[in-house]
Amino acid sequence: MRLGTTEIVLIIVLALVLFGGGKLAGVGKALGKSIKDFKNEVKEDDADKDKKPEGEQKA
Repeated sequence: MRLGTTEIVLIIVLALVLFGGGKLAGVGKALGKSIKDFKNEVKEDDADKDKKPEGEQKA
């Protein structure tokens, strides 16, 4: 399912009406920080898996 231009514009307008311009910027910043933190945790988890000895069992 793909979103067309009309649907994207409608979503943006609804978000502006619901949150307002100032809060929307804060929500975007918080969302970006959350995504960045999530990606860092996934990288660290993958690095930890590579360092474990083969004889060690998963918890």
